[in-house]
Amino acid sequence: MSAIRFPSRAVQRPRRSVISDRVNSIPASGIRRFFDLLATIDGVISLGVGEPDFVTPWHIRESAIYSVERGQTMYTSNYGLIELRIELAKHLARLYGVEYDPRTELVITAGVSEALDIAIRAIVNPGDEIIIPDPTYVSYGPCVVMAGGVVVPVPTFVENDFKVSAEEIEKRINNRTKAILIGYPNNPTGAVMAREDLKGIADVAARHDLIVISDEIYDRLVYDTEHTCFASLPGMKERTILLGGFSKSYAMTGWRVGYAAAPAEILEAMLKIHQYVLMCASTSGQKAATEALRNGEESVQRMVREYNQRRRVMHRGLIDIGLSCFEPKGAFYAFPNIEVTGLSSDEFAERLLMEEKVAVVPGTAFGQRGSGHVRCCYATSMKNINEALVRMKRFVDRYVRR
Repeated sequence: MSAIRFPSRAVQRPRRSVISDRVNSIPASGIRRFFDLLATIDGVISLGVGEPDFVTPWHIRESAIYSVERGQTMYTSNYGLIELRIELAKHLARLYGVEYDPRTELVITAGVSEALDIAIRAIVNPGDEIIIPDPTYVSYGPCVVMAGGVVVPVPTFVENDFKVSAEEIEKRINNRTKAILIGYPNNPTGAVMAREDLKGIADVAARHDLIVISDEIYDRLVYDTEHTCFASLPGMKERTILLGGFSKSYAMTGWRVGYAAAPAEILEAMLKIHQYVLMCASTSGQKAATEALRNGEESVQRMVREYNQRRRVMHRGLIDIGLSCFEPKGAFYAFPNIEVTGLSSDEFAERLLMEEKVAVVPGTAFGQRGSGHVRCCYATSMKNINEALVRMKRFVDRYVRR
């Protein structure tokens, strides 16, 4: 006798995406899209990559090579090499007068990108709001979203030198606000905040009991002005997560060594995440960073002088070809307005790449206020800058005449 077969009662449910909603909600990096495109075209002059064209100074490379030759290839403490943290604490005290305990208030990370990620995840609960200037670095918003937070943009304007206003920040604070995230010198605008401007933000943070995450990766790359470390402002060390690193100042992008400095309670929370997702930055990279702090100042100053010359040529050149452009005071970016061409930021960047083989990044990659602008990085040779300006002039002339 054959077995009786009953109809299946399995419920047919709609197929769900295997990708998380949070990840689906964020766009792919607008910068990386152009990097991928320009890699397929020969003869491109890139003003797109935010990376020094200098090679890491030899004495820094040599220290890493020597560490590998000596077999120093094991894990370090999750906090990072104590010798590096001691040098970093001395460095921050010497430059900015802010004192950190190298054993409990500093952690070495895989670049500032990791430091930013673990800082946000350590403090954000679902629904918490993070106030961020617009335009700003591409990672800020997505990191907040992936932590379950809500981005609250604050527009900045060329008329105010792209500085974020304490008054505009305060207007957006409510009972869900958790932190203010700032990055000065600014990527993409090159804006720098004066000490008095930052004190206004500090007063707002203290009044509303907020954390400030201050990304200061470009702290050494300032021109005709001085950098103010946010944590050095009165009463701010205890409510500031300071982010920094070695990529820009010491031409060490590929080494992936950054750091976070914060009150011990916050840093311990960040360390939990760091332990589970990374464990530690590379040992050889940390050795190189230690050497950079001990003996790299001459190289930093040499590179800053060269960037300053390039900055002047780039800024003047963009104006001469018919694009209005805020004079950058820090980092290594110019952020010209391209509306005179009648093209959107994305159209300008795509057509400039295809027609003249010059790569820039559309301003919309950095937020809504980046519309009508493109980012031009002058961390390339003077020869490349001058040739790029010649090609851009041909391009602008064609479109302005129409």
